[in-house]
Amino acid sequence: MHPDQAPDQPPDQPKVTVQKIGKEGAPLVIIDGMSGRIDDLKAAGFDAAYEHPGAGYPGIRAWASPEYLDIRRDLMMQIVGRIFGISHGIQCEMSCFSLVTTPPADLVPLQRIPHYDRASTGRVIGVMHYLLGSETGGTAFYRQKRTGFEVITDDRVTPYLNAIEADTREFGPPPAEYYYGDSDRYELIGEVEAQPDRMILYPGRLLHSGVIAQPDQLSSDPKEGRLTINMFLVGT
Repeated sequence: MHPDQAPDQPPDQPKVTVQKIGKEGAPLVIIDGMSGRIDDLKAAGFDAAYEHPGAGYPGIRAWASPEYLDIRRDLMMQIVGRIFGISHGIQCEMSCFSLVTTPPADLVPLQRIPHYDRASTGRVIGVMHYLLGSETGGTAFYRQKRTGFEVITDDRVTPYLNAIEADTREFGPPPAEYYYGDSDRYELIGEVEAQPDRMILYPGRLLHSGVIAQPDQLSSDPKEGRLTINMFLVGT
């Protein structure tokens, strides 16, 4: 990863770092001290009503109001415009408190490998807001070895899925564990450590996976578990 120039920011703003990931140079933005209200966000997460969102996510989620982003509205608009090329029409499509809860042995095969959020024609920015420290793990980014893909665009979806099938034929099903590091299937190209009130933004097409540092200590209790806020920002 290679540091790039961050958007202009006054001294009282959070620390912003912009990096480029891998050979394809996808942007990754790291904002430290994003909200300045970490205790309020955690308290809201503790009181939220969680449910299983469906087959894809290995845990439970609850709605999280995205209104706190207005605290840094000017900064966020600089980032989505200058780094991600979205100058208007930005919307928050999803905003959830998230808790990873699925034991490794219960993961389905696609939950055992890196994933992308969406390969649609629209511009989708994945957002992860860490509420806890490094002991909960962060986020890692990957390159699929068989194709060399780091970013899954519309025209890459079919060859990417075909490569997953070829990997399964050659190497067998992926191990029943949360993926991390290098293997015959994927290469680690970047990683961000969780820190309280650290937010990251990345293209939704970028292959990534949560770093589950303590899979034996996953919990559905938001006061004990791996509590984060996840969002999708969508632009035109």
